[in-house]
Amino acid sequence: MNEFGLIALPLDNPNVLPWHSVNEIACSPVLIVAPHPDDETLGCGGAIALLRSLNCHVQVLVISDGTLSHPRSQKYPAARLLALREAETLSALKLLGVEVNDVIFCRMQDGSISIQYQSAVASCRAYITEIAPQIIFLPWRYDPHTDHRATWKLIHTVLDDLPLSPRLIEYPIWDWDFDQRESLPVPLEVTTWRLNISAVVELKQQAIAAYRSQTTDLIDDDPEGFRLTPEMLANFTHPWEVYIEENR
Repeated sequence: MNEFGLIALPLDNPNVLPWHSVNEIACSPVLIVAPHPDDETLGCGGAIALLRSLNCHVQVLVISDGTLSHPRSQKYPAARLLALREAETLSALKLLGVEVNDVIFCRMQDGSISIQYQSAVASCRAYITEIAPQIIFLPWRYDPHTDHRATWKLIHTVLDDLPLSPRLIEYPIWDWDFDQRESLPVPLEVTTWRLNISAVVELKQQAIAAYRSQTTDLIDDDPEGFRLTPEMLANFTHPWEVYIEENR
């Protein structure tokens, strides 16, 4: 509890969080939900690689197309950038052991998930009904990015209408940026833990590097273009990943 009476997650000192092994989450099928192309690798790349090493069936659902990362680029207008970001996703996931047929792109424009909400609910409902995942990895519900929060809400809305009760594991992305992190607006009983990914951390780093549009100056003609800073990327190259589960 902080001075304002709000509860903060223990991300300031993740080294004290308890360890979990991949055997505690090993099952099939597993669904990874990414708000943008790259969130699945940043937040869950180690888990994906470990689960695939155990022959767990891992499927990935990417909600937005990521085309607003470089909105003013002439070299990469929206259609070309969409194709690039999807190719990067497939390359990254191939390194982690996920087949092309197990990756679905919803292609909603990023920044507008909440606006296109109803159509997204319908398409995601059909997909999740078909695969019936035992575990769903999804963004942390209070992530500072609006698309991440909208994605969390989207998946919960879908599950409210289905006779499924998968284990829900949330992953932080922009909470690692101290300037953006927010305390919980309401009391919430959660368990925060670390997954040991030391065996695959180098593989995860290679997969992150596949996202050249987000980590390098590949697209150099948009002065307002997005690029993950080295400081931000360092949060995703530890020999562990942090996950959050609501206590039930």
